[in-house]
Amino acid sequence: MSPDGSSILFQGVKRSIPLDRRRLRLFEARLTAEVAAGRPFTVLVTNDAALQRLNREFLQHDYPTDVLSFPGEEELGEMAISADRAAEQAAEYGHDVTSEVEILMLHGLLHLLGHDHETDRGKMRRLETKWRQTLGLPAGLIERTKKP
Repeated sequence: MSPDGSSILFQGVKRSIPLDRRRLRLFEARLTAEVAAGRPFTVLVTNDAALQRLNREFLQHDYPTDVLSFPGEEELGEMAISADRAAEQAAEYGHDVTSEVEILMLHGLLHLLGHDHETDRGKMRRLETKWRQTLGLPAGLIERTKKP
């Protein structure tokens, strides 16, 4: 938990990345209430180096990624988000970096809830689209991924 009592932590984020931390804390609270049915989870917003280290350590992939989810036992779990990846993706898709972090938070939370877009034959895609529209977010990760 962060010093302000929220479940979103910021560590190693470049000052040049314009994140609206207050908006992200409010969004995390909304996700907890509406999507996670009140079950707590923790979000770490950090940088590419940290995500690469976590990706290598836990998934044996030696490259940075945008979001990683780690299901928990006492709480729903934890996720780590790269602000560097979020800034790059926001520029690519034409929206602000805070919106991109919100998209990544929703995606990570759906994974914490047990969904897996790699194996569920479109269920997570449909759920992400529904919540993205409800929450007023731009196109989500799965929607942006081209189908083979």
